[in-house]
Amino acid sequence: MLLNRHRGLANLHHAVTSLLAALFFWVYAEFTLLALSEYVRLTREVTLLPYFLSVVIGLTLSWRTVAATGWRLTRLTIAEAAAAATRQVGVIALVVFAMMFATNDRSISRLFLGSYLVWTWFILALCHVALPRHLARLVYGGTSRVPTLFVTKSAALREVERWLLGREHLGVEVQGFVSWDRLPAGSAPPLANWVGSIEELPQLLEQRRIGQVVVWEMPDNPANGRQLVEACQAAGARLLLRHDIDEILGHSVVSVDLEGLHYFTLHDEPLEEPLNRVMKRAFDLALSLPVAVLVLPLLALVVWVVQRVQSPGPLFHTRPRAGAARQEFSMLKFRTMHVAAVDEAAEIKQARRDDERVFPFGRFLRRHSLDEFPQFWNVLLGDMSIVGPRPVMPLLDEEFERQARAYRTRQLVKPGITGLAQSEGFRGEISTPEQLQERVRRDLQYIARWSIWLDVQITLRTLWQVFFPPPSAY
Repeated sequence: MLLNRHRGLANLHHAVTSLLAALFFWVYAEFTLLALSEYVRLTREVTLLPYFLSVVIGLTLSWRTVAATGWRLTRLTIAEAAAAATRQVGVIALVVFAMMFATNDRSISRLFLGSYLVWTWFILALCHVALPRHLARLVYGGTSRVPTLFVTKSAALREVERWLLGREHLGVEVQGFVSWDRLPAGSAPPLANWVGSIEELPQLLEQRRIGQVVVWEMPDNPANGRQLVEACQAAGARLLLRHDIDEILGHSVVSVDLEGLHYFTLHDEPLEEPLNRVMKRAFDLALSLPVAVLVLPLLALVVWVVQRVQSPGPLFHTRPRAGAARQEFSMLKFRTMHVAAVDEAAEIKQARRDDERVFPFGRFLRRHSLDEFPQFWNVLLGDMSIVGPRPVMPLLDEEFERQARAYRTRQLVKPGITGLAQSEGFRGEISTPEQLQERVRRDLQYIARWSIWLDVQITLRTLWQVFFPPPSAY
């Protein structure tokens, strides 16, 4: 029930905001024609229908922006609402201007379209802050509220209360808490609002007209489980079981159904879907091919010339790296250190700020990530991706594997020129286990939550850091 209600609220919110944005298009066009015609070049002869349809398509494609807010939909901060509106308007703008360029339409006013998008951003941001709460009260208030009993232990009460903060808007009306065991005579109830034990559940369901039972811990034995199911079925009450396998395993899991059997896996893998792989590969080729053809040759010439002056030697630094499924490949970089004899101990020593091994121009290349540009060739060859976990030297690979339990999970996907961790400022030397854990956590988060939009975001943030490096870049 709760999941369907939440999806329904998200869909309703998106439908209402989309309707408002679509209606605003015509209202703003009419206002522009009547009041702003001397400032905005827009006449009644201009065909607005294709652009209106583009707006509708953009709003439809941006549905995931609303879905991505998750259970926080009714509790978005101003910053979160603004971010969601920015993503939506970005998709709309992409579709609208694609239409304009595809049709080579010179009659439409760019000022009209641009100002419409700005005002639409304000409307969507305001709607994201205020509208979901009002819609929830309208749809799930009054007679739509569902009297709910919780079967739990006293130790879990605070956790239940935190859980309720994100679900009460869906019509959850708490009627009390039920314990698994009968209380000894004369003992105090273990929970505030305690109403009885599991043995009294059938009577409680009938007396209080309970519509939903939420079980916070799985039954200790099959008999209790069957009793629970039978009681809920007899009373026509919904049953929601919370599994605690995350706590048992010490790791979050993802539910999977295969041919009628129920499984759990440690994380989702969107890139195991063939279409997602095709999209990611197309994104990689669309970016790496122009860079490899247009940017890399000129940059290589500049680097080669400066190297001849500051540190003569080979243009590239080529070393083996572990790729997807631990397949080894040769990763290219512009050489940024002075040439030295091959020394494994020196090889695994990570570059530090003001490292004497790095020549002056090499330091500039490293700070602005320009030394990584030859890896666009690795992307073209299919060894790497634009975005993915950053590969490290084999000896460091082994050391990090000992320090971080889930480190090898990073190699479920291709390594990247940049990654989620790097785009969020986690660059440079890894000197503590905590720094390593943070990078691994973000790499696993990227693998589990991959989307083409996430790749675009990471790429844009990385491009910004090329011009404005974070403090961790050196």
